[in-house]
Amino acid sequence: QVQLVESGGGLVQAGGSLRLSCTASGRFFNSYYMAWFRQAPGKEREFVAQISWSGGSTYYLDSVKGRFTISRDNAKNTVYLQMISLKFEDTAVYYCVANARWEMRSYSDIQYWGKGTQVTVSS
Repeated sequence: QVQLVESGGGLVQAGGSLRLSCTASGRFFNSYYMAWFRQAPGKEREFVAQISWSGGSTYYLDSVKGRFTISRDNAKNTVYLQMISLKFEDTAVYYCVANARWEMRSYSDIQYWGKGTQVTVSS
């Protein structure tokens, strides 16, 4: 069992930056692939970014490439999402997820979810 707790959300102006953190409890954190999803009001939850066990492989939603960076620190059981050049359309609740398989771009693929952290970008 893995518990995930997100932090770092908040209100930021368009063009600004935020760094989200997600700390995992439970064993074998470095055995899980990690990712971030988000859900904007009235929209379906969507994949944002994912990272491999070692951090050597990443994958991003096209609309966040070059602006968001996912990373992880296995010694701290923590995954990060650095977000720069934020846009109004990035406003959403951001969820940290963990999965034993690399296939994790669909909501139905995910084993473990955090409760989410709100990111609000003012235009």
